[in-house]
Formats: sequence, structure tokens, C-alpha cells
Amino acid sequence: MSFFKSLFGKKQVVEKRENPIWTNEDFWRWFEENEQGFHNAINEHKNIERDFFDHLSPNLNKLRKDCFYFLSGMSDDTTAELILTAEGNIRNIAFLEALVATAPELPNWKFTLLKPSMDIENTNIQMEGYVFNKDTLSFYANEHPETPDEIDISIVHRDFEEKNRATLTNGTYIFLDNFLGELEFATTIDRLDVIGHEEATGELIPIEKLKAFLIWREKEFVEKYDGLRYNTEDDSYSSLEAKTQEGDPMLATVNLTLLDWDRKASHPWVCVLQIKYDGRENNGLPSGEVYELLNEIEDELTDNHLKDQNGYLNIGRQTVQGTREVYFACKDFRKPSIVLDKLSKDHDPRIAVSYDIFKDKYWQTFNKFLV
Repeated sequence: MSFFKSLFGKKQVVEKRENPIWTNEDFWRWFEENEQGFHNAINEHKNIERDFFDHLSPNLNKLRKDCFYFLSGMSDDTTAELILTAEGNIRNIAFLEALVATAPELPNWKFTLLKPSMDIENTNIQMEGYVFNKDTLSFYANEHPETPDEIDISIVHRDFEEKNRATLTNGTYIFLDNFLGELEFATTIDRLDVIGHEEATGELIPIEKLKAFLIWREKEFVEKYDGLRYNTEDDSYSSLEAKTQEGDPMLATVNLTLLDWDRKASHPWVCVLQIKYDGRENNGLPSGEVYELLNEIEDELTDNHLKDQNGYLNIGRQTVQGTREVYFACKDFRKPSIVLDKLSKDHDPRIAVSYDIFKDKYWQTFNKFLV
């Protein structure tokens, strides 16, 4: 049985934990058993940390460490609300969605996926003496003819000075996270900077119009690329060889046809799978057995889990100094998060696996292969 078939193909048999919070369903059963006490802590606003947060946090960590964050309060006189948030980390959103999807129906509880958007009149952030609201913030969009689908926003703060750049940038991000909503803020804006009036080069627009602007740009984007599929079967590939400054060999294989494609923005999410191995005895390159394992992992991903026709394009790979990186450009971030997370936790002991997912509409990550 191949490495990946054993990883993805069969349900693994595991020993029962002493504290059996092992699945989302286990977590919600535990929550339901204790919900009355949690509700009382929030409703009475006494000892919330001790009686609720100090129990909730470790049990969420049993599901996924450092993945689930939360906010809580009374939604109305009788309903407690628990907002589960990824704090903007794209890699964790798919797991939050799965957790909230299995939440039970409880009469005095509301479970909310990610921080929702707020009305501009109710979005007022104060930080270190500065205010972030409709009176202090405005924006304009920067247009780039060479990257027309990129959404590049400049936010202007009324009190901006170079000495308070870091504070105002942080406060503006928090404001947008609340005003736009967590998912929208994390996925719709490609580039963002916070500046003062003297730096502004465009006509300022009231910040309350930012939502409508982003909805319009997203609608344009979907209409342009919706339904677009790509098949790499007949593409041309190139093998590259070079040496690092230390003299170690570097090998790469890239899909040149894809890198010359004029529809890159249709697959705006870049996933980088990083696999570390012991290359000390082979000038940083893998041994024969490990080389076969690395190829098997990549083939299984592209053939069965991240297929090109489903919106996951294998751009290529690079192998150097004990590390192989495999690159994908994707239409969405959810499935790659789940597949690569599984791989990062269950793998051959000869390798160490990690991954990253980020937005790069024009695949600038791969420009290094075009030099």
C-alpha cells in the first residue's frame, strides 16, 4: 500500500483518550453537558474567564492546537453568543467551518462562524488614544494596468504621522476586520497600506463605501473567471539546475506553459508544501529512497487530491539543501488546507512536513523561475 493510500484511504484505528475530546462531535457533546454553567457565566458577567474561557480554550486546543479563537457575549437578553474566529489565519478557516457546521441547536445559544461584518455606525475602535471610525478613515483604490485584477487599497487616517504608523496600521486592520467581517477582510483585499493625507495620490472616498466597492470588484472577478478550468496534460515542463552561494546543487522542475498563462488570477491562492529531509550525505539532495518517497507524495497529491481540473495547479518543485518545496496555484484555499494539514501531521518519519497558503493573484512567487 502506498504512503498516501495508508494516510488518506483508510480510517485509522486509534487508542481511546482519557479525556475523549477527539472529534468535533466530542467537543460539542462536552459543551452541551456544560452549557448551562457557561451560559450563567456570560449572562451574569462574573468570573467569565474562570468559569467559561479557562474550560473552553484547552478543549478547543485538543481538537487543533492554536487554531480556534473565540469571542463571547449576550446576543440578546436570553441568548449567549459564541463567535469562533481564525484571527485572519487562512489556513484555519476550513477547520472552523467544519466545527461550527456540527454545532448543536441549543435554545439559549448562538454559534457564529468568524467575526461578522458590522454596520459602520457601530464600528468604532479605540487604541492608544486614536479612534478608528467613519470620521477618521477614508480610502481610495490604486490601479495597476499590469495586474488589473489586483485589489490594492490605501487607507487614509486623519491623524496619521510617521511616528504612529505601526499603531494606526494595527488599529486600521482591527477596524476592517470588524467592519468588513473576518472572511471578507482576509480574502478580498490583495494589498493594503495605511497612510496620511499628504501621501494620498487618489481622490478620497468615505470608508463606509468600501464594502460596496469590494462587492463590485468581486462580482467583476467572478464573472470574468467563473467556471474556468485547466488541464495540464499537454503542458511543457522545464528542468533547471543551479548552485547556491555555498555551492550546493539546486534542482527545479516547473510548468513553463502555466507560467506563461494569461489567466493566472483565476487561481489566486498559492500553496507551498515544504518537505525537509536529511541531505547531509548527498550535497543537500535526497537519497534514492527518499527521492522516490518525495515523488510519490507529489504524484498522489496531483493525481488524487489536488487535481488540475478541479482548480489545483501543480506549478512545479524545487529541491535544495535538505528541502523540497512543491508549489500549487489554487482556485480556493479550503481543500488544500485540509489535505496539506493531514500530510503535515501524518507522514514518514524520514521527513518533516509544513505548508503555507497565501494570496498571490499574479503568481509573483514563481518569478524566480523566469530569470
